[in-house]
Amino acid sequence: MEYEIHFAPLQGYTDTVYRETHARVFGGVETYYTPFVRLEKGAFRNKELRDIAVSDFSLSKVVPQLIASVPEEFRTIATLFYEKGYRRADINLGCPFPMQVRQHRGAGILPFKKEVTTLLDVISEFPDMRFSIKLRLGWERVDDAIELIPLLNQLPLEHITLHPRLGIRQYKGKVDMDGFTAFYHLCKHPLFYNGDIENKKDIQTLLTRFPLLKGVMVGRGLLAHPWLAAEYIEGKNLTDIEKKDKLVTFHSLLLEGYQSRLEGGEHQILDKLKTCWDYLLPEADKKLRKKVIKSNNLASYTQAVTDLFQAYPFI
Repeated sequence: MEYEIHFAPLQGYTDTVYRETHARVFGGVETYYTPFVRLEKGAFRNKELRDIAVSDFSLSKVVPQLIASVPEEFRTIATLFYEKGYRRADINLGCPFPMQVRQHRGAGILPFKKEVTTLLDVISEFPDMRFSIKLRLGWERVDDAIELIPLLNQLPLEHITLHPRLGIRQYKGKVDMDGFTAFYHLCKHPLFYNGDIENKKDIQTLLTRFPLLKGVMVGRGLLAHPWLAAEYIEGKNLTDIEKKDKLVTFHSLLLEGYQSRLEGGEHQILDKLKTCWDYLLPEADKKLRKKVIKSNNLASYTQAVTDLFQAYPFI
């Protein structure tokens, strides 16, 4: 059985520039997901419309993700995806952000089984599209996801991705492997694991413990070490020189991509690039990292990044 590595959607990080650049330089990812698209006051945000624009030059396999609380929202977003040329979509039932949860979106809808049922009934209205679901164990109780299993098992889903935390915990505390195990044994769909994967050993441990997994979805682990998927899939480690060379190319292409895409000037580009360092290379020297973060123009920023890359590996 061939396992797949999917790149989790992260708001503010995995936009189209990042996805395309990662696929071009590092690879190893079977599928990338867009950060969720939602309706705000009945309309789409231009930022999200730009992010799901399909390019003939796309190097990556991209699946758009939607988040909704009621059928009409689901229907409107899925129709947009279809009109944009997509025939796959992922449904977000796991977002823990309070602004979404309060509207019964993401993990906020999980305690309301009737609402989930009504929402997912819309899948049948799109016979030419294939859907997957990403969810958490629940909002405040792990039984939320377990109680949805009969419904989920009867739906025509491509797969399910489970993040074994409660929504109320957001990304804090340990993942609940007992909760994941219970879901794993009941789920009849291909299942992906998501949550706290930092290295190849973590992936192998999961696939050994859960041999029926379709694969894993990795988010922060890939933002921190973007070569992780390629090393696992190819079964070999990159040398330090190869990593450094790829990091330099990766960052250079990100800079070019944001320069050509963002229209807000140098400070907007700088802010976007700095966002990458929320996770990238957490083991980097603190002084070098601080120099990058404190840069106030592109010239000083690029020099700081050059200095940091030159120091790789950080021993």
